[in-house]
This record gives sequence, C-alpha cells and structure tokens, in this order.
Amino acid sequence: MRHLKALLALLIVALVFIQFIRPDKNLYSAAPGPDDLLVMHPPSAAVRDTLQRACYDCHSNHTRYPWYAEIQPLAWWLDRHIRDGKEHLNFSQFGRYTPKRQLSKLDDLIGAIEDGTMPLTSYQFLHADARLSAADIDLLVAWVEDVQDQISEP
Repeated sequence: MRHLKALLALLIVALVFIQFIRPDKNLYSAAPGPDDLLVMHPPSAAVRDTLQRACYDCHSNHTRYPWYAEIQPLAWWLDRHIRDGKEHLNFSQFGRYTPKRQLSKLDDLIGAIEDGTMPLTSYQFLHADARLSAADIDLLVAWVEDVQDQISEP
C-alpha cells in the first residue's frame, strides 16, 4: 500500500509539472495574409464558413483552441495534429506553393473530403460543427474545382 501511495504521489507531481511545458500556439495573426487560399480565391460565405469550421484549425495559421488545449498532455496531442495538418496542407501559405503543387493539394483536398478521411474522426468527435454534410461536400468540391480552373488558366 505504501508503494502505491508513493507511486500515486509521483504521478500527481509529474502531472502538475508537465502543465508548465506548453507548445507554442498556432496563432500568427488575426487576419489572413495575402498567401491565404481564401484571400487569393475568395469564396462564397458558405464555403468560407465550411472551410473555417472544418479545416482551418489544423490546416492554417489560425487555430481556434478549445478549453482542453490548456491541459497537458492533450495540448501536445493537439499540437502534433496541427503540425501534421499544416505539413500536408497549409491554407495560410497556399500562395507560396507552385501552381503545380497547388493543383495537387487541391486534388488531395477533394479526395479527402469525398472519401470522408477529412476532417479527422477524432476532430469531428470533439467539434460537431466540423462534420460535413453531403451538401457541404458538394459545395466545397465545386468551389475547389473552380479554383483549380483559375490556377490552370495562364
């Protein structure tokens, strides 16, 4: 029993200690910059809302953090998801991609939303508003295809 109490006390100390080891927040500025996809190719309000609620937290430099982002190790887990998401596609830096890469990223985006791999199930579980309806998917795909046409035109 004594060992169990010592182990529990050590665990509590460790949990308190890790609260002070925080990842940097993904908050670069209040407004999107000129390389942001939504600035480069302004969408309708419905498309903008859908992208911001379902994609931008992990795929841009503008994350809306939930309350549990202040608790370690959950904040580390969120930070890893955000870094992975931005590595695959960063809407805030879309203009820095070559046109060929932009088209490839947009193809990947269409595939991911049509096959349901994006947004991630774990993200949808905690953010019900990120779930994409069939109408949301159709709206996004149509807009992305329009953007692709704009990029393809010299």
